[in-house]
Amino acid sequence: MPPADSSSNLTRTKFLTAPSARAHLTGHHGIVVWLTGFSGSGKSSIAIGLDQQLNRQGLRSFILDGDNLRHGLCADLKFTDADRRENIRRAGEVAQLMAEAGLIVICALISPFAADRHKVRENCGSAAIRFMEVFVNAPLSVCEQRDPKQLYQRARAGFIPGFTGIDSPYEAPAQPEAELRTDLDTLDECVDRLTALVLDQVTLHQSPTHLHFS
Repeated sequence: MPPADSSSNLTRTKFLTAPSARAHLTGHHGIVVWLTGFSGSGKSSIAIGLDQQLNRQGLRSFILDGDNLRHGLCADLKFTDADRRENIRRAGEVAQLMAEAGLIVICALISPFAADRHKVRENCGSAAIRFMEVFVNAPLSVCEQRDPKQLYQRARAGFIPGFTGIDSPYEAPAQPEAELRTDLDTLDECVDRLTALVLDQVTLHQSPTHLHFS
């Protein structure tokens, strides 16, 4: 008989502190704000701007940046499709836990595969955590022209195999809660729009509404 899956021997512990109680402590609801898009589209810049605006207004937020996670939590992962999926799974699990603690969690990761992003959304929903997918949309040609880290240049030269947009696909969100066109709007405009949407979702005593920016 094959050994039993270890997870089958585990039982989740149910906590007694309700999310509403944590929300009253922080003054706002927890949420996962998931920024996805090509490298160079502006995800990290928008995440930093959003984090600053929220903190200035007394809200508790934190950024989970894809590059930073690769230096720690996901340092053992490479860039195969399987490792990319595991990278998103880990980031999603951490983001959900932080949102359950009442934080506004701003995730800035390429996260190229729609199924992986959907799984994070699904898991958040199962835990009654708000989830907001934000498509940071700039054409590949614009991102390649910006190339702030010279990654596209290196990928075109063959030094970075499997680079998203060059020889690995990016699956754009079909129905994101927000779409920010960083090739058409300024950074400040994008940050202001996203801040308004996040505030609408996390403010206490208000029912969240669905806004779509394009």
